[in-house]
Amino acid sequence: MANDAMTVRLYTNIRLEFDDGAGVALLTLNRPKALNALNGELLRELEEALDDVASRPGVRALILTGAGAKAFAAGADIAEMQGFTPAQAEAFAALGQRVFNRLEALPIAVIAAVNGFALGGGCELAMACDIILASASAVFGQPEVKLGVIPGFGGSQRLTRLVGRQRAREICFTGRSVKADEALRIGLVAEVVEGEVVEAAKKLAESIAKNGPRAVALCKRAINDGADLAMDPALSHERSLFGLCFATADQREGMSAFLERRKPDFTGR
Repeated sequence: MANDAMTVRLYTNIRLEFDDGAGVALLTLNRPKALNALNGELLRELEEALDDVASRPGVRALILTGAGAKAFAAGADIAEMQGFTPAQAEAFAALGQRVFNRLEALPIAVIAAVNGFALGGGCELAMACDIILASASAVFGQPEVKLGVIPGFGGSQRLTRLVGRQRAREICFTGRSVKADEALRIGLVAEVVEGEVVEAAKKLAESIAKNGPRAVALCKRAINDGADLAMDPALSHERSLFGLCFATADQREGMSAFLERRKPDFTGR
């Protein structure tokens, strides 16, 4: 990311960087000594950071990663959860689900750059992103049953939608780890990267950021909304969103640029 256009915001547990020149934000979970475990404080900071991203003009893609080489996020913070009452546990799950839903609903492309462990809440966080890139050493899983609990931040639902019911049952029931090559084979990740996964995510984010931001947002909406619909209503929804594109300046600019054989200058309007 270009240093001459960089803005950095530091939280207690998160680092948020904006490359205004490229239109890309980089959000790093920054608890490496705790393997970036997700506690209540980090989740609330993550929610605040997502609001910051959403309100910043010109951000067209977000990369989410973890500090250090060992973990993207090794799960929710077990030390914090151990003494929860049932009501406290449900409230903690509600917090995680709210934040991850907020991430999933961002009207920009969100890329998870997974380095090392993405277990439990970490796997759930990655699955709330639009595209997952994994390093060759990445390890995924929902090991909650080994602790006597189940996934609480959406893992039972998003994993099923990504890999199917039978494979999701097998992974959640056993609590086993899924290495990067298998994660690619079963459709949990989009690509396994040889080399620096964050750099690969930046290249992907920058390529997306060059496209019409309104079109990317509407395409994301069509895919996410349509996934839970039958084909006919899903096609109707896509048709409506396609029509909405023609009310945007980006559509006029994109088609004019194509016909004039020049690069488009998208404004997000």
